[in-house]
Amino acid sequence: MTEPNAYKRPTLGTPWAQSGRQPRIAIVGAGMSGIAAVVKLQKAGYTDVTVYEKTEKVGGTWRENTYPGLSCDVPSRWYSFYFALKADWAHRYSYGADIQAYLEQVATDFNVTEKVIFNTAVAELTYDAPCWHLVTSDGTQEIFDVVISATGILHQPNYPDINGLDRFRGACFHTARWDHSTKLKGQRVGIIGTGSTACQIVGAITDQVSEMHVFQRTPHWLSPLPQIAYSLGWNRLLSAFPFMQRLAYHYYCKLMVNTFSAATVGNKFMQRIINRTCVKNLKDNVPDPSLRARLTPTYDATCKRLIFCSDFYPAISRSNARLITDGIAQVEAEGIRTVDGKLHELDTLILATGFNAAAFILPARVTGEDGADLETQWDGAPRAHRAVALPGFPNFWMVEGPTGPVGNLSLIAISEHQMDYIVGMLDHMKTEGLAAIAAKQSAYDNYNAAMREAIKNTTWATGGCTSWYFDKSGVPNLYPWNPLQYLKSMHNPDYSEYHLVK
Repeated sequence: MTEPNAYKRPTLGTPWAQSGRQPRIAIVGAGMSGIAAVVKLQKAGYTDVTVYEKTEKVGGTWRENTYPGLSCDVPSRWYSFYFALKADWAHRYSYGADIQAYLEQVATDFNVTEKVIFNTAVAELTYDAPCWHLVTSDGTQEIFDVVISATGILHQPNYPDINGLDRFRGACFHTARWDHSTKLKGQRVGIIGTGSTACQIVGAITDQVSEMHVFQRTPHWLSPLPQIAYSLGWNRLLSAFPFMQRLAYHYYCKLMVNTFSAATVGNKFMQRIINRTCVKNLKDNVPDPSLRARLTPTYDATCKRLIFCSDFYPAISRSNARLITDGIAQVEAEGIRTVDGKLHELDTLILATGFNAAAFILPARVTGEDGADLETQWDGAPRAHRAVALPGFPNFWMVEGPTGPVGNLSLIAISEHQMDYIVGMLDHMKTEGLAAIAAKQSAYDNYNAAMREAIKNTTWATGGCTSWYFDKSGVPNLYPWNPLQYLKSMHNPDYSEYHLVK
């Protein structure tokens, strides 16, 4: 990091746990994990907290994604903070706007918003024992005892490398940068991708457009979304008896873990049930055998993140919908030309091409002990110790970091448990008067070696597909055991896995 000649590094003096003062804690990101971090820290008595948020409001992925049809694939009763359960969810699976409103309300109710510096990205973090020096995108410099990365996983849009994309004369945008000024009614619309986002959009807008062109590289398995609207009476009952909200939370947690999660980590019986459900869904909702064949994957369901969507198959079966499976040769001013030479004329092009799932806190430059550069160390294959810590980066913690449970689970719940672990580490620092904590290299190596071996037995590795779960290493970047085992480990820290620096 280059500093002005006149700048002198500030200092916090004696390490916080040895001086008895409050630790200065920086949190990067004000999405759901950043909100959880602030609330958990405040409840534990850590109040000197500053959150840096790159945009103008809280919410993370639910703030950035506003496309038509956006909904969550985790039940609302579980996709909630346990410390802020909500009785009056409108639907079993909430729509994006409802989740964003919930996150904003929680941030207000728990005084999170007042801790946030908005429109301020973190550009650099440099460790100078025992503190972290932080530089924002506008050049402001601060010093902190502890840094918590709460940037989430899917927040950097992935734009396709397609020749001529910049020459398209119509509206063109990524789904996470939805252009609400573009009118789609009666237009010829093309969408690149057939993942969860694309399926929701196609299901939501195909009946409005004149033509819907879906460019598919790989078909996906879809399970019906068992959506229902909650009645006013039912929500009033849960409001009157809060214990029922807690029961519902745990019910949906166990349901998702014992079905979809179990199928991914070796439960062959459950895998067969999900496969049959997806095959039946396709057969029941796509009457044209030719179209059905092109929509049929050659891999096991749950090999990729399973898509819950009831609207896509009926939409793609409409007379104004076109499924294009020929590869894209180039984008031209008038539309997309496929490798068979055909030009598909379009008015609007939507990029449902996902996110850079290997970024996490990057592109912020993070420098640990002895000048270790995080981006260089990860090299496109990010790993962590128990998804929260890194060797060589003391007093630096991650929420929703690499190798954590992800597939079809509530990331809100995972974030809360990870914050319990981090709070436990801070408490241990205070009790023992420690200057720093960092994961041991040996513990990190052993943990990740065990994960690499165990992942071989999961459907992500054996199911016959590739997905965004795979990174540069060629191995799925996921937790390969029952996720409840991970959550339990977050409440049983093994301090022998860490360097404890006095």
